Amino acid sequence: MSSSLKIGDIATALSQRLFPSITTWNRLEARPRSQTFDRALKAEVRDALWMLTKQWQMGEFRGSDAGSPVFAKLLLETTRLTKYRPGVDGAAELFDASVPLEAKVERRPVPMRRGKTPLSLNLRLVMGRHWLALISDIADYRIAFRTAYPIINPDRKKKESADVSAHPEALDTFQAIAGRAMDGGALLDYLTSDASHQPCDGVAGIAPAHVPLVNGRAEKFLAWAGRFLYLPAVPEPPATTDSAWIPERLEYQFAVSAPMADGTEKVYVADEYYSGRLDWYSLDIDASGTGLGPVPGANVTGLPADAPFTTIPVSVSFSGMPNTRWWAFEDRRTNFGDIDVATTDLAKLLFMEFALVYSNDWFVIPCTLPSGVLAKVEGLAVTNVFGERFWVEAANRGVDQDSNRWSIYTVNVHNSPAGRTPADPTLLLLPTLAKGQVGAPLEEVMLVRDEVANMAWGVETTVTLPTGVARPGRETGAQTLSFLESLINAGPVVAPGPMTASSRYKVMNTVPENWIPFIPVHVPGSNREIQLQRAAMPRVVPGDFTPSPQKVQPLTAILRQGLDLAKAQTYFIPEEEISRAGVRVTHYFSRARWTGGEVFSWLRARKQTGRGEAASGLAFDQLVDQNSKEV
Repeated sequence: MSSSLKIGDIATALSQRLFPSITTWNRLEARPRSQTFDRALKAEVRDALWMLTKQWQMGEFRGSDAGSPVFAKLLLETTRLTKYRPGVDGAAELFDASVPLEAKVERRPVPMRRGKTPLSLNLRLVMGRHWLALISDIADYRIAFRTAYPIINPDRKKKESADVSAHPEALDTFQAIAGRAMDGGALLDYLTSDASHQPCDGVAGIAPAHVPLVNGRAEKFLAWAGRFLYLPAVPEPPATTDSAWIPERLEYQFAVSAPMADGTEKVYVADEYYSGRLDWYSLDIDASGTGLGPVPGANVTGLPADAPFTTIPVSVSFSGMPNTRWWAFEDRRTNFGDIDVATTDLAKLLFMEFALVYSNDWFVIPCTLPSGVLAKVEGLAVTNVFGERFWVEAANRGVDQDSNRWSIYTVNVHNSPAGRTPADPTLLLLPTLAKGQVGAPLEEVMLVRDEVANMAWGVETTVTLPTGVARPGRETGAQTLSFLESLINAGPVVAPGPMTASSRYKVMNTVPENWIPFIPVHVPGSNREIQLQRAAMPRVVPGDFTPSPQKVQPLTAILRQGLDLAKAQTYFIPEEEISRAGVRVTHYFSRARWTGGEVFSWLRARKQTGRGEAASGLAFDQLVDQNSKEV
């Protein structure tokens, strides 16, 4: 049976109510009694008991973090760094906080000579001008010292002058200043080579009455030179050098230590520092128990016990932090909601959770500490708004090797005798620079592997001319080769005999002169372990048919390790130091101002990851077409 109802005249049915029904209208709307919203925005609470009841219902009374800290007392244990040891077997010395630690560790000797060729002409001229200015009030002895310490004009007809004569800009500079300027670097070398040397030694034309006055200025000159460039005390090894550079590892190694209250010595070591940014993460704690040895004048008892430090905690604040106050909105300069986070971005997720959920739960206790200090927080007594007191200890306690332990600003522990050494929460504040000026690379070497030739190469991509100006290594090598070829073609040319065969035997080809070979050799006493030894390529000059060609030597101080000593030494690099990615090593000057206003300038080295393998094209035992133009 159909339930539908058909009405013929709907108007009559409605007016006469022929079909009764129940109809309801309901409308909710606000009826403001005022034109302003000031009172509504106040969010007034009429019933405090209702609010407390809702807090109880939602479990807020059961929270353990409801109170905010209003008072804190910090107990610290501090001590100062007192000893420093460069390298692996260097002699320990007093820790000098008046010098930036970067400058102390990274300083490298500035190359002033390559064989018989003087280098760093720009620095030599500055030193010469300063010396002449020091003695200008005594008398005018400029000609006398220019004659005693001259800038020599190279002979362009001799191949020994190729380091200067092969490069037009270097040759023009030497010719322009030869006989017109003094070599201050030669004077500095003479004064520092022996304590008995005096500036007037061998200088003609100095009045006898002025000799004591001129010699008396040597101390000022040496003091200025020490401020002008911060150099190692002994520029070349032997073992007495105070340089932290390890040539075979192409990195720095050093150690510092501080006395503790219990009479022990805490040692921090940096076994592999090469990044150019020195801070607490560059060092590890040496738990072997062996200190740096006795050093006269070093404190061995540590600092006295610290008094508790009382302060008021301050809430952490940052840009875009959620505002917990009622009807207070954040500015739009930082929009955390616009961060694109995937499920694998754990770092972003942790950051977002801290910034949006727990940001108002963090407080800061200001504590000013000097640099060069070791600080360990023994505990923190916190009083909250309810008068409760809590004793808080370090959160990263436990075994240092525990994989589940996570912390920040803590140093790893090495050489643990028990293997389960507790974590050390000591905070290391090194006297390092916040910022400094760095110059363009003076030297750049790319250490690469050549699997086809089964060897490694030190490619000198940037070298320094004798004038002190950096130039591309490939360009410098090509200029040298072209200069030597011009000398040979200028004289009588000895042509080889006629070739009647259709092909000729070629022992080997050559590579650009800025490619220095490193060949694999066995480590002494081992028939399996391999190290890389610096070798040399023969210099093949077109037109030169001498039976014993000259060897190509490196131009950078990075690869010339041991060549400029009185007795040349072989240079080795462990095989593992040059990976398939290669190594990039640079030399550049750095300049910074320290806390006392002093300015320090030093030459530093930096090691970085390279750009992969390379192919030199070196080949042996080839049959070459007679008409080939190859050499």
